[in-house]
Amino acid sequence: MAQTSGPPSTTAAGLEGFREETVRAMGDRIHYLVGAKSGADRAIVLLHGGIIDAAHVTWRPVLESLAEDATVVAPHLPGYGPSPLPEAPLNIGRHVESTAALLDELDLTDPVVAGLSMGGGIGIGLGLTYPDRVDGLVALDAMALGDDLASGPLTWLLATVQVTNNLSVELMRRSRGYVRFGLEQLVADANPVPEPLVDLVHAEVKRPGAGAAFRSLRASEVTWGGYRTNYADRLPDLSVPTRIVHGRDDHVFPTHWSKRAADRIPDASLTVLEDCGHLPTWERTDDVADVVRSAL
Repeated sequence: MAQTSGPPSTTAAGLEGFREETVRAMGDRIHYLVGAKSGADRAIVLLHGGIIDAAHVTWRPVLESLAEDATVVAPHLPGYGPSPLPEAPLNIGRHVESTAALLDELDLTDPVVAGLSMGGGIGIGLGLTYPDRVDGLVALDAMALGDDLASGPLTWLLATVQVTNNLSVELMRRSRGYVRFGLEQLVADANPVPEPLVDLVHAEVKRPGAGAAFRSLRASEVTWGGYRTNYADRLPDLSVPTRIVHGRDDHVFPTHWSKRAADRIPDASLTVLEDCGHLPTWERTDDVADVVRSAL
């Protein structure tokens, strides 16, 4: 595994058996978490979402559990967490290429790739573009499975006028309560926001440049007519076994995207999680771990 040692671990703090490393892939310096029990012969790559996110935010509840069965590699995608923001604009396609380069640099052959939201779209793109590099996919509440915008033209306007995102980031930096309020919009009404999640997001939003990677992605991906990257019509060509998971109460991406995807992908299953919004790793932790583990 070609790698360079990272700085003293910060995002791995409190995660037994995990450490933070860095690697250069496609010109990007990518920090990642890695952990495994001795003797693991399979690998799982976990891809996080957008907005204010990082590997140890989305995936923290399941990292130690999954490391019981496989080597777990969870990158902080370019511009997120401690990974620097690239100069080039970000979009789903660029994330697909940098993730493929990461797999090469770490000599990860035939891993299971699981992604949430933006990470789910990246995983689907990876399976379509490099099917020989991926042994299985798990796409949770995935982006890039449709093009309809949740709030129609308002979504496009918010992506175009970036001042609203800048203001939200500043409010989250100043107020832990505002962080909780934002997360409440992502979970199902029946679920309280876990306080450890509030702490993790509040810490991430204080990083210099927090939110810039998501603004870059949104500027590239959100158009007046809908999301630019939409893999829906290409899904019949996806040859990688795929598990689709979606929270029934997700208001970010509609459940029908995932239902359509499961119908179109030749080897796919669909799990719709009850009482679950857009954060299934926190809302339905055991169910998510079971689905990812079943892909090994």
